[in-house]
Amino acid sequence: MHYRHDMETDALRWFQQVVDGMTVTEVAQIHRVSQPGVSRALARLEGELGTPLLQKSGRVLRPTYAGTVFKRHVDAMIHRLDDGLAAVNELVDPRTGTVAVAFQLSLGTWLVPAMIERFRTEYPEVRFRLEQSHDALGSSLVAGGRIDLEFTSRRPRNPAVRWERLLAQPLHLAVPPGHRLADEAEVALADATDEDFVMLGRSWELRTLSDDLCAEAGFQPRVAFEVDDLPVVHGFVAAGLGVAIVPATEGEPQPVGPDAARLVRLTDPNASRDVGIAWSRERRLLPSAELFRKHVLAARGARVDP
Repeated sequence: MHYRHDMETDALRWFQQVVDGMTVTEVAQIHRVSQPGVSRALARLEGELGTPLLQKSGRVLRPTYAGTVFKRHVDAMIHRLDDGLAAVNELVDPRTGTVAVAFQLSLGTWLVPAMIERFRTEYPEVRFRLEQSHDALGSSLVAGGRIDLEFTSRRPRNPAVRWERLLAQPLHLAVPPGHRLADEAEVALADATDEDFVMLGRSWELRTLSDDLCAEAGFQPRVAFEVDDLPVVHGFVAAGLGVAIVPATEGEPQPVGPDAARLVRLTDPNASRDVGIAWSRERRLLPSAELFRKHVLAARGARVDP
């Protein structure tokens, strides 16, 4: 990244180089400025400080005592400035930047790693800062500016947040091992009318979708347990405490083993949830984040192998 220093910063760098043994002529040649321009800048710097910083010793300039003391602080400041410029350069370089990504836990075992893995085959030096978001209803994390992109099934209600659909994730009926429906490939939700249900809390969008599906199937679910996370739902179902409506994509990692819950695909017309990606309408994404956003949107509709 090309960075244009202002005159004050130039004067400090030139002072630093002169004290380190370069002549004014050499400084001017390196920075492609005139020799009088360097001399005037050094004189202005001394004028601002109110004391001589350099003195002639033969054909070269040597630091005064004040110049020696000042040089230590200039070195520290220039080093920190250069570190800051390098950090910003790395941040805005699309090949080496950092992308802040949030995702719902239920998407973090397959969709998010698959998208990142494909992206990093082309941009291996891009780093990711990951944060888990909550599936429950609430404000999108991208609205606060700390997160660049958020993978979520929740359609943000904040007009400052844009959400684009990536895929439709099928819904399944999770049943305990040995359940009468455990060996079925698919089932209508109406077949579970008399079952106890393990449900997420009412603040969850998946809970709203589940209640709507039950209503469309002609019954009100008998909720035996309300829990706050999908893995807990799976655990309660596996323990035989009820059935549940859960999302699952083909090939997505699921609990396995003889004691794990069984997933049976629901055949009801609206038995799916939309999964998308959200970003701020009000904040311009840095180049690396914009590259990843375009990568994700270009991949929608394609098969995403966990």
